[in-house]
Amino acid sequence: MAVNIPVTSKPRIVIIGAGFAGIELAKALASADVQVVLIDKNNHHTFQPLLYQVATAGLEPDSIAYPVREIFRGQENFIFRMAEVLELKPELHCVATSIGDIAYDQLVLATGAGTNFFGMKDVEQFALPMKTLADAMELKNSILEDFERAVLTTSLEERDRLMTFVIIGGGPTGVELSGALCELKQVVLPHDHPELDLKKMQVHLVDMEDRLLKGMSPGSSHSAQAFLSEHGVNVWLNARVISFDGMKVELSNGKVIPTRNVIWAAGVTGVIIPGLNKECVIGGRVRVDAYNRVPGFNDIFALGDVACMVSEKTPKGHPMLAPVAIQQARLLARNLRSILRKSEELKAFSYNDLGVLATVGRHHAVAELFFGKFRGFLAWIMWAALHLMTLVGFRNKLVAMINWTWSYLRYDSGLRLIFRPRSRHSRA
Repeated sequence: MAVNIPVTSKPRIVIIGAGFAGIELAKALASADVQVVLIDKNNHHTFQPLLYQVATAGLEPDSIAYPVREIFRGQENFIFRMAEVLELKPELHCVATSIGDIAYDQLVLATGAGTNFFGMKDVEQFALPMKTLADAMELKNSILEDFERAVLTTSLEERDRLMTFVIIGGGPTGVELSGALCELKQVVLPHDHPELDLKKMQVHLVDMEDRLLKGMSPGSSHSAQAFLSEHGVNVWLNARVISFDGMKVELSNGKVIPTRNVIWAAGVTGVIIPGLNKECVIGGRVRVDAYNRVPGFNDIFALGDVACMVSEKTPKGHPMLAPVAIQQARLLARNLRSILRKSEELKAFSYNDLGVLATVGRHHAVAELFFGKFRGFLAWIMWAALHLMTLVGFRNKLVAMINWTWSYLRYDSGLRLIFRPRSRHSRA
């Protein structure tokens, strides 16, 4: 047994991961006669759709993160342990963690997704990912530091490399990050670095598909690309990365871009914990049935990005989106209650697609919702309103709204601080 996990006669539901799925499931089980144990290696939930704003100094890190214990304050059947899960032990009905083994009656994998570099070791070594809050903070530091270095260097070639950014991946993250970098170039950095010729700053967006935002309609893709191109983004389609050595990136179309900054937003893969059979993993995700149950196990489930529910409608599983994770979590809470009561049949999952939104830049976004398609300022208002509503915590909503309003009215961002952690033994 793990250290300081209270013994209980109630069924114990262990949830691994404090992302959208894990948090929603734990909340949905608040009134159930069970013990809910949530495990995560971080003590906070991160609102990942806004990571790019932290990376480009649009929001403070604590505006998109919220302490897990604060979320569940007052939920009597809830226990949180900050630990790393090392291995699943299905035959023993427990999980091995950095604080010891934790037994379960029902286990839910909600580990989310991590960065997928598709085996390109050089890109993995030198490129900057953006999947976690730490990644976003590291990216912000790198961007700001590179402009400080650009001021100091006497080499024109090195200055150009420091001021050139290549974003790999034309999905929502890549598009949003490209637009945010252009906004920095146009309205923020000229005031910070008047000694630099910001016209030399370049933003490249690379995607192997034939259009951006492949998950949206061609009209939305064209609108996004037109806006980015108008604001100076160089869009390279039908191109993939061949190599990146920290000094230049080579593309499959023969283009070579001298740069110090390659930001990877091209691919994700499920975070798989050792212990499951190989047959349980498909396409880097955990295979589940229509009830989010892992085949071969009656007591192990998977939700959200890590879960792959294959069907005729979804041959590659559902998209890795927060609404999918949240809807699966809500249904699983209902089904777990039925399992514990042994009185009702389980209900199969059916995704209710309410739409997709992506912001492209200042007061411009694209939105495809169940009641219509929108582009431009109205779509941007919808995007902002939706993200404010789904942020966890009143303070986070308020801070994000104030920061966005300030930046919009003043054409400024006041969060351009560089922080580097020092050694705990350092006294400098």
